[in-house]
Amino acid sequence: MKKALFDIDWGLMAPVIVLVTLSLTTLFSIDFSLFKNQLLYFIIGIFAFLFFSQTNYKTVKLYSVPIYIISIVLLLIVLVIGIESRGAVRWLELFGFRIQFSEILKPFLAISFSSYLSSKNNYSLKTIFLATCFLIPIVVLVFLQPDLGNALIYFMVVVLTFIIFGFPLRFFFTGAILVFALFPLLWKFMHTYQQNRILTFLNPNDPLGLSYNAIQSVIAVGSGMLFGRGLGLGTQSGLRFLPERNTDFIFATLSEELGIIGATLVIIAFAFLLYRIFIIFLNQEDLFCKLFAIAAFSLIFFQFFVNIGMNIGILPIVGITLPFLSYGGSSLLSNFILLGILSAMNSGGTSHKVLEIK
Repeated sequence: MKKALFDIDWGLMAPVIVLVTLSLTTLFSIDFSLFKNQLLYFIIGIFAFLFFSQTNYKTVKLYSVPIYIISIVLLLIVLVIGIESRGAVRWLELFGFRIQFSEILKPFLAISFSSYLSSKNNYSLKTIFLATCFLIPIVVLVFLQPDLGNALIYFMVVVLTFIIFGFPLRFFFTGAILVFALFPLLWKFMHTYQQNRILTFLNPNDPLGLSYNAIQSVIAVGSGMLFGRGLGLGTQSGLRFLPERNTDFIFATLSEELGIIGATLVIIAFAFLLYRIFIIFLNQEDLFCKLFAIAAFSLIFFQFFVNIGMNIGILPIVGITLPFLSYGGSSLLSNFILLGILSAMNSGGTSHKVLEIK
């Protein structure tokens, strides 16, 4: 049975609406133009969710190979003719909108990866090797933009999907040892500012230089205390001591203005959203749907964990947005598409009990 057009899965959408409302409220307090743009992205995102929630996931699965090929081509195009901003080439401008394809492609690459892995349905070393080869071009192209944050997200999502899929843990221990052994080589390929972020995290001893962003973020979070300073009254965000106050550090901005209460509401909303995705995962019988649900859970969880972790100073700063909260149309649209596809799978792939008459 197909869902009616407005038969929305409120288990998915209710926490998302809470998060977007908090985002719009925070953006309104710091810059009205950001509020207007994000509201437009939110409306577009809702339509994207409704559209993809009505799609047939089995049909989408048939296009997994073309989706993967087109994704590679688009990431190559970004490197060649993309718009440069602050030393990074991550965007293409289409019809007056800047699109970040490393964000937009996340749900579609999750489809391709889930389809490939479900077609193998075995736990051999060959399968994990070929699936890793599937990942490498994406991670390399995103890393070259440079976008270390999203490259790490792609990597972590695939690793967690492998683990839940059922590959032997000895594969991952071997891989971890190999990565550790190759780290000096990987270090040389990292940009200087990326190396500095890691060194600063390990030894934050330059408050006016390399450690500035991390220290200002922690100050903003702490200064909000229980009830916050009030909307538009934050000193760190309002006086622009806090960098990237509307994107990477929006959690710090929100915490300063709305305090622990606002920050706790964000965490509770994410907990409900992740719980709902986990329930959808448990209810699926189709392996492709289960794998996509794992990927969706991983995408939301890792971005949530890493972004808040770097805002409160327990993780290095890597430039990862907070889903549904950070300003940006590409990220917001990507996450709505992800949930729309997940909703379509849930409506078409939920297990049902059969009444047997004896």
